[in-house]
Amino acid sequence: MKISRAIGGAGVALGAVALRDLFQKNHALQRNFPVIAHFRYWLETIGPELRQYIVTSNDEERPFSRDQRSWIYASAKQENNYSGFGTDNDIEHLPGYPIIKHRTFAQSLPHDHAEKSGLPSAKVLGEARGRAKAFRPQSLLNISAMSFGSMSGNAIKALNLGAKEAGCMHNTGEGGLSPYHRQGGDIVLQVGTAYFGCRDEQGRFDIERLKAVVDSAPVKAIEIKLSQGAKPGLGGLLPAAKVTEEISRIRGIPMGRDCASPSRHTAFSDPDSLLDFVEMVATETGVPVGIKSAVGDMSFWYELTRLMAHGDRGVDFVTVDGGEGGTGASPVVFADSIALPFRMAFSRVYGTFAEAGLTDDVTFIGSAKLGLPENAIVAFALGVDMINVAREAMMSVGCIQSQKCHTDKCPTGVATQDPWLTRGLEPVSKGHRCAQYIRTFRKEMVKVSEAIGVAHPGLITAEDVDIFCGDYEARSLRAVYGYKDGWGSLGPRLAAEITELMAPGGTRPERRSIEAGEGEKEDESAFSGLTAEE
Repeated sequence: MKISRAIGGAGVALGAVALRDLFQKNHALQRNFPVIAHFRYWLETIGPELRQYIVTSNDEERPFSRDQRSWIYASAKQENNYSGFGTDNDIEHLPGYPIIKHRTFAQSLPHDHAEKSGLPSAKVLGEARGRAKAFRPQSLLNISAMSFGSMSGNAIKALNLGAKEAGCMHNTGEGGLSPYHRQGGDIVLQVGTAYFGCRDEQGRFDIERLKAVVDSAPVKAIEIKLSQGAKPGLGGLLPAAKVTEEISRIRGIPMGRDCASPSRHTAFSDPDSLLDFVEMVATETGVPVGIKSAVGDMSFWYELTRLMAHGDRGVDFVTVDGGEGGTGASPVVFADSIALPFRMAFSRVYGTFAEAGLTDDVTFIGSAKLGLPENAIVAFALGVDMINVAREAMMSVGCIQSQKCHTDKCPTGVATQDPWLTRGLEPVSKGHRCAQYIRTFRKEMVKVSEAIGVAHPGLITAEDVDIFCGDYEARSLRAVYGYKDGWGSLGPRLAAEITELMAPGGTRPERRSIEAGEGEKEDESAFSGLTAEE
């Protein structure tokens, strides 16, 4: 009797749905195929998950393939990140595929030559302009700009704990310096168009408030964001409903009112006034000051380098963000079609500085899916000095590429403010994983540098990488991007300094074999309590 009642109840419910479908006017499919049409919509909603785990191959998925995500997850969890049985990449027939050229009889660099020195930048940030607090970054891999608000507090906390443990820097993003950024990791403070955290009551830039923020935390540098790859030239709006007391306090914005981020700065309006602003901020704070930008029209860069060539003003670093898009949510056309992809963008910007003879005076930072060793090597060959990672760092603390960042429904608690979802992200253990990913990445970079025969990734040149142009043809990276002789390489003084820093006294024989791969592991005691979840 109970079963028949249940069946009857289900039949009544389906009948009600069918009647509703037949008489509603919004969906033709439901009017023509009542009840059944709902299954089509249900399958559509889980389509990304079906493609991600069942349909696509290891290399088809975008923006990060299954192979790429697996390498990041394994590296972060201190698991075996090797692969067996050869590559499954379509090497022979894939235009644009990079091949890194090893040297058979390279100068010997022992596997452990970077264990004590770490993997610092080849350049001293702020040295060329004589900044009071110039320094050599101790990690050439750092965590890119992601704001609290777009990211959960637990995610930001995990990233900063990871930065502290791994000895790298953590960029705040334009949302201001939150309490979650204050876990001991070194900070790069980003200043965006809305001047969050350093604005007055009218939303104008306030140098005194900026100085107070810089003095309150281990701020190592300031990055002025001109644009970002996800939405170049596009402002933003934070609705009043999302302005919590915490965000209001951190960003310095009033409660109960929409907060607009302009598409462009109001404190300066051209390259000339930008350089005046940079010099003022650097003088007042003492820290190196740089810019971050996606790349479109090149006239800005031509004028910037022309003005910097005079020698009296200049940026200390340039962060080039690829137009491939990143952590920032944006209209599809901006992510897909506005701003140049990283390699083309960076090579054009680097070329303008090279023509002006300024490349040794500026630290170049790359940002755009460079947290994978093969992509990073190409970037260093083009002239990058450091790289920033965002999505890869998110994956190290649990992101599964569900691509729901803009919905506030991130299932792993990374890109959401939902208390129920954020509670799932435990920041201390995830911070360890972030640190382990960074350490593993740096070791991979050292191994590749050794195969090429140089002491540091900054010494890799555009002749050390070939780009496949289709079946049976390849060109050097230098030829593909039109680099002149010497472009992409450090000057003699910088090259000598970083070589001595990485291999003091020169090369020496290796002391042990590393074929078993055991040399890859850190102290496992810090990870003993971690679970297998991503």
